[in-house]
Amino acid sequence: MQAPKNVITNHAARLVMRPVGEPKRSDFTFTDEPLPLVQSGEMLVKVEYLSLDPAMRGWMNDAKSYIAPVALNDVMRAGGVGQVIESKHPKFAAGDYVSGMVNVQTYCITDGKGFVKIDLSLAPLTTYLNVLGMPGMTAYWGLMDVGQPKSGETLVVSGAAGAVGSTVGQIAKIKGCRVVGIAGGKDKCDYVVNTLGFDACIDYKAEDVKKALKVTCPNGIDIYFDNVGGDILDAVLTRINLRARIVICGAISQYNNTEAVKGPANYLSLLVNRARMEGIVVFDYAPKYKEAAIEIGAWLAAKKMISKEHVVEGIDTFPETLMKLFKGENFGKLVLKV
Repeated sequence: MQAPKNVITNHAARLVMRPVGEPKRSDFTFTDEPLPLVQSGEMLVKVEYLSLDPAMRGWMNDAKSYIAPVALNDVMRAGGVGQVIESKHPKFAAGDYVSGMVNVQTYCITDGKGFVKIDLSLAPLTTYLNVLGMPGMTAYWGLMDVGQPKSGETLVVSGAAGAVGSTVGQIAKIKGCRVVGIAGGKDKCDYVVNTLGFDACIDYKAEDVKKALKVTCPNGIDIYFDNVGGDILDAVLTRINLRARIVICGAISQYNNTEAVKGPANYLSLLVNRARMEGIVVFDYAPKYKEAAIEIGAWLAAKKMISKEHVVEGIDTFPETLMKLFKGENFGKLVLKV
């Protein structure tokens, strides 16, 4: 029996197996189900773009973390942007564009918790998944609150051509720092230096990172913003200065390990240099997102900052598109157009 024409069918990616190592298509299934009616206090959002982030890999694990794991058979968690097409919520109206945890699906019914209105007259939709979204908030508060940059200091950031890393470096330049990026491949390094304005960039695929850090950071490293962990974190720890700040944002090199996560062998450098290593989880700063967005928006308007998105089309490509993050194939913020 066919569903009535006024019933909307939702197409969704559900997690059906916990990945071992790299996520595979067989870890997910795609379902088509009729949406329930929108209830009082809810709204229906047509999802337009999804944010694909390294953190999603951790959400698939059945392990204690800063957020509950995605339950098996549930729709895969993801942030995104879309348009409200029906609302029984007092704060949102049909036609509004919103950002929030919409998950990997074509439609989202939500009570509005964690959702915010976005203004397309200020920036395109995809920008709200990049410098005006979670990556931008992560970069801003991770750097400003934990990194505490001072003019004249040297900052190194890994994953420099990615969503968080590229924004960290741009903000650090605005704040008067010398900025050295670490990225994979000549094209990414050229982009980081020539377009984003970093002072230098190390190609970890073609260079000895430890030796390159001696050349690019002759006066040592005051702030390291870590997005990759592993050997690169170890190499940076050999070059840190007195009272250095290490911002632990992510460890993408370790997320698909089938063995134990590799910890920093050179951690005693923290002791010798009286340095600080601290983690950043963006959700802790939710009450202050607007503060960061105002300043970032001003930098965008003044053309002091660039927001580059790598857009892939088609929700059914989700498993393979997600893997671009772990293969280093994305150039800028990875976004899935639903």
